[in-house]
Parts: sequence; C-alpha cells; structure tokens
Amino acid sequence: MQKIKGSKDFGYHLKMLRLEAGPGVAELTRYMQLLGCDTTRECWVKIEAGKHNVSPKQLWAFKKALNISYDKIFEFVEEKT
Repeated sequence: MQKIKGSKDFGYHLKMLRLEAGPGVAELTRYMQLLGCDTTRECWVKIEAGKHNVSPKQLWAFKKALNISYDKIFEFVEEKT
C-alpha cells in the first residue's frame, strides 16, 4: 500500500487542522480506531511531527473524524507553491 511521505510541513498542517477541530491526539486516534483504522496515539504524534508516513486509511479516518474535506487536508500544498 502506498503512503504519503511524512514531512514537517504536512504534519504541522494536520496538527493545526486537529487543533482547529478540537480533539486531542488520544481522542482523535480512538475515533479513528472506531472507524477501523489501525493507528495509535504514538503513531499520530509522529505523523504530526513529520516523522512518519501517512497511509490512505489513516488519511481517510482523519478526514472522517474531523469532518473535513480532502481539499482542506491538502490546501497546504497550494500555499507552498
């Protein structure tokens, strides 16, 4: 399965989206697990730090958990170009 390469910029953007939506890392990962995504709090902390790649399932569960669009998740790409 392909993964999105982790980076500090992408991780920081995901963290800001999470903080904007309100849940803590533990709450977010619990909800993602309920959606069938095999992830942990430690894994998500690494993703937000840009030290871990993101799987499509993690990205999908993140989107569902925060009730945001893929456009919102990837808007940082447009800001960087």
